Amino acid sequence: MTASIIDGKAFAENIRGAVTRDVASLKNKHDIQPGLAVVIVGDDPASQVYVRNKVKQTAEVGMNGFHFHMDDTVSEAELIAKVTELNNDPAVNGILVQLPLPDHINEAAVIETIAPAKDVDGFHVVNSGLLATGGGGMVPCTPLGCLLMLQDKHGDLSGLKAVVVGRSNIVGKPMAQLLLDANCTVTIAHSRTKDLANEVAAADIVIAAVGRPEMIKGDWIKKGATVIDVGINRIPAPEKGEGKTRLVGDVAYAEASRVAGAITPVPGGVGPMTIACLLKNTVTATCKQNQIDPETLG
Repeated sequence: MTASIIDGKAFAENIRGAVTRDVASLKNKHDIQPGLAVVIVGDDPASQVYVRNKVKQTAEVGMNGFHFHMDDTVSEAELIAKVTELNNDPAVNGILVQLPLPDHINEAAVIETIAPAKDVDGFHVVNSGLLATGGGGMVPCTPLGCLLMLQDKHGDLSGLKAVVVGRSNIVGKPMAQLLLDANCTVTIAHSRTKDLANEVAAADIVIAAVGRPEMIKGDWIKKGATVIDVGINRIPAPEKGEGKTRLVGDVAYAEASRVAGAITPVPGGVGPMTIACLLKNTVTATCKQNQIDPETLG
């Protein structure tokens, strides 16, 4: 069998379309224009590309965008002061501080400064706690995107066995919680799990978020399973020429696609969903801050 390809680009485009309609409705019905503030520190090339895409897409869906570029010598106190200023700005409904930050800045301290109601990345400990207890806080964007793709593929996820390979606070742990909330039976595995291949082979759903290129092999995958590959790894590609590289996921795609029922490619799978869900979260945050039922926006 050959797996069906889960097209993250097309899915993300649909989400952005829905966000555009919701933003227009907020303007027309409530005279509110959602605002997203993005703060970047330093000149990391990958972060700059990512932030440019966020700023561009924010404008495309009709939101106000606020972009702040701070020098990598900025002090932790100065960055926290900027975040506090944005917390108090009524035009800003969502705040995102692009990670990673320079070594001299405590990332946790900065994230915990963001008002939980404006934490559209879903990284604040309050939102993490609400997710863990079913309290309805902001959900991290990448796991949310994965869940939406899974629900689109399967509908009801109840009773399915899922393995999440990876235990980060950004993807692995919140992904496992979302799957539990969707009534899956969930195993959290990682690079040190004994007999990882057998853990993966038992799963109807495999979420690969371990950060190791092509670590999960095709013969580990259960026939017909759905594979969501969160990994983005750059490896040498001598076939393209000296010094050239290519992007691969955490799953050996060519092998797995011959066994899985459905699979996300890298690139073009989970990646586009992250920014789309950031925009979706900003609409959610705007509605909560203004006591508006999102269901009334359509």
